[in-house]
Amino acid sequence: MKYQNFYIVFYASVVLVLSCKKPYSPPVTDTANNYLVVEGFINSGADSTMIKLNRTVKLSGNVNVNPELNAVVTVEGDDNTTSALREMPNGVYVSAGLNLNTTHKYRLRIKAAGGREYLSDFVPVVKAPPIDSITYKVQSDGVDINLNTHDVVTNTRYYRWEYDETWIFVSAFQSEYKSNGDTVLRRDLINDEIYTCWRTEHSTVITLGSSAKLSANLISDGPITFISRHSEKIKHKYSILIRQYALTKEAYDFWQILKKNTEQLGSIFDAQPSQLKGNIHAVDNALEPVIGFVSIGSFSVKRAFVDQRNLPAWIDPDDSGCKVNAYLYEYRDPVTGTTVNQVDQYINFNKATRGPIIPVEGIQPPGAPKLQGFSGSTPECVDCTLRGTNKQPGFWQ
Repeated sequence: MKYQNFYIVFYASVVLVLSCKKPYSPPVTDTANNYLVVEGFINSGADSTMIKLNRTVKLSGNVNVNPELNAVVTVEGDDNTTSALREMPNGVYVSAGLNLNTTHKYRLRIKAAGGREYLSDFVPVVKAPPIDSITYKVQSDGVDINLNTHDVVTNTRYYRWEYDETWIFVSAFQSEYKSNGDTVLRRDLINDEIYTCWRTEHSTVITLGSSAKLSANLISDGPITFISRHSEKIKHKYSILIRQYALTKEAYDFWQILKKNTEQLGSIFDAQPSQLKGNIHAVDNALEPVIGFVSIGSFSVKRAFVDQRNLPAWIDPDDSGCKVNAYLYEYRDPVTGTTVNQVDQYINFNKATRGPIIPVEGIQPPGAPKLQGFSGSTPECVDCTLRGTNKQPGFWQ
């Protein structure tokens, strides 16, 4: 789950005690509280709804995620309508477009397989206004990504944003050859491309904004993220897709506390943990904590690109640590005096005793009748598909 680590950090923080005088190693609770964690957003329109259910786990345990399986999850309206969600693997529950009536309020009901039942409060449908624009500002140390939006229809004052970052990157070296395991062949640079790739990462921080204290109901240059000048994200071309959610005041307060408890702790000068109170409750036990906040509405999306050609000509040293070496068919070992086939030793993986190495270029000195070997490097330095995909995204431009 995307925010599972946030919740784990929060509950760990409440058992830690900081001392200014001397180091203190507090005992970490080993109790398996098994609290329900609810993550997701009920989409009121034609888009799908996805709810993720997990249980908290012991910090000292070997299990990182404990999905809640075989639950019955429904969306209920104050007009007595109900919509059931379908269970998917790993504690995920989904529904096609619910097309909810925006004049009514709705809640989430969860019936766990173990018999316990949970209800969220009835909440209104909050529609997100469109994102007006995504802009970027060049700083001396990188690029700020900002957002502009306003609302004149629903008077939304509170926002949360998620985003997906995609960028193009290249390997340290371009491979012109490949091994089939037994011999080295020319690489098909069109259908077997491992030099140029795209990588996508999803936001893992909580990004919030509010116009409640402003006279105008708008967000101007709201900060979304910062990209360091040293990041490979902006070495060629970068794209960001932002999803904008409108929140009630109660939802905004929940996310603010969660952000403070998980992202702004670590020193004696930081804010101390606050009680995290959501809008989901155990039906038969008011004292049982339930983690999460159910919101209902629609979200808006917008994509923007940043081209390196429009940025300063930042020149950074190569810190990849990548090197190429020569691997010869006939190499005389200066220590043993024996002749070895380094191509088989390192590159042809069915025969290799060392490596693995991916060939980069052929070695053929002037006058030599054939290739004497290949330059090569490690897969991390040559094969971009280890960190991304060589299939260009459909939205790329």
